[in-house]
Amino acid sequence: MKMDIKKGRKTYLSIGIALLSCGAVQGALANAAFDKQSPWMLGDWNGKRTELKDKGYDFTIGYTGQFAGVIDADRDGKGSAYADQWTFGSHFNLNKILNWNDTEAYVAITHRGGKALNNEADAMAPQFNQTQEVYGRGQTWRLTDLWIKKQFMDQTLDVKVGRFGVGEDFAIADCEFENLALCGGVIGSWAGDQWYNGPVSQWATRVRYSLSPELFTQIGVYERNTVNANATTPSDGFNLSTDGSDGAVIPVELVWQPKALSQSFALPGEYHIGYFASTVDSQSVKVDYTQLGVTQDFDADNHKWAVWVSGKQQLTTHNGDASRGLTVLGQVNIYDKKTSDFADAQNIALVYKGISDARPRDEIGIGVARIAVNQDAQKYNGRINNSGFDAEYDAEIYYGLKATNWLTIRPNIQYVKNIGANKAYGDAWIGGLKFNMNF
Repeated sequence: MKMDIKKGRKTYLSIGIALLSCGAVQGALANAAFDKQSPWMLGDWNGKRTELKDKGYDFTIGYTGQFAGVIDADRDGKGSAYADQWTFGSHFNLNKILNWNDTEAYVAITHRGGKALNNEADAMAPQFNQTQEVYGRGQTWRLTDLWIKKQFMDQTLDVKVGRFGVGEDFAIADCEFENLALCGGVIGSWAGDQWYNGPVSQWATRVRYSLSPELFTQIGVYERNTVNANATTPSDGFNLSTDGSDGAVIPVELVWQPKALSQSFALPGEYHIGYFASTVDSQSVKVDYTQLGVTQDFDADNHKWAVWVSGKQQLTTHNGDASRGLTVLGQVNIYDKKTSDFADAQNIALVYKGISDARPRDEIGIGVARIAVNQDAQKYNGRINNSGFDAEYDAEIYYGLKATNWLTIRPNIQYVKNIGANKAYGDAWIGGLKFNMNF
């Protein structure tokens, strides 16, 4: 695989910054930094970090890097790309700091950089999905979180207000895969004009009520503002104004987190069922405005909505050790066909943690996803202007190497069938690498 020299330099520079940013302080922290058992690469600051956390101050620095390159494809135009994200977070336990019972706050600033394989390799165009989930929403600095949360009524009522993304609380799912269609709650991936996942934040309120220790329901109201979604500069990324707001996204969800499905099957799981509706006026896909030569006015009767069902269930343990074993994960998402380009999306994955006694924290995962086009959108040329569209399929297998408590490396192989949901665009094999570091 041939990499462009300038692109390669940027890739190596990003990796170099991540690995060497702590070099200047290595001497001062020689006894603590790079300890494999420490949760942080920079160590415990001679005990100060734990001391601060005990007082209510928890500071984190995280880095995610993701490389992807086309190994083989039906069409010409191989390429490669590297994308990354820095996260600087501060969590405050206000019970310890200010004696505010059951109250906490969080602030996070993120920076996304790099490029997407979809944009660098002609063979991958026009893929609906991202082979690098960390790419998107503007490669810039952002205020990703600025919120306060308090619990009431013996901790059964939980209220969170401030700035945060919808996916931070709704349709939550694991994100171990590099492929976006298998990472996190994907309901927003194909309703992204309404549902903003991180690193985007918007003004929001989320109210959660616990019906039992294992069951809760929640509702949220989130500002819909395209300035937040399409930030390309830090000034947009730190935008706190409501100028540009044109409505709200309202999700509701029921979440069941059983510690055991039954007495005979005593393994934990997590199940979600939810629905969101947008108050924003949307266009109907049945208006052929491309042939009319005019832009359709927004119809106040058209509002986007979607439904999701997801689950995660541990199936086995290793000799009774619940930290090791096989887990199955899956999601089903259905979008409204009146305004959405997509009809539905599904995924299913298997992850086995604790590959061997020698590598008890390593894992292997395999998953497949399907993204289906709304046939009305195709028929009426609302947004998808060619014929022959059906569904795109994405698959990935990865090996997760837990190198240290602060470094996880996941090499992977991905396969994309019917790129852009069209057989005419062929298939492709991609080699990837995803790694996470906590400083």
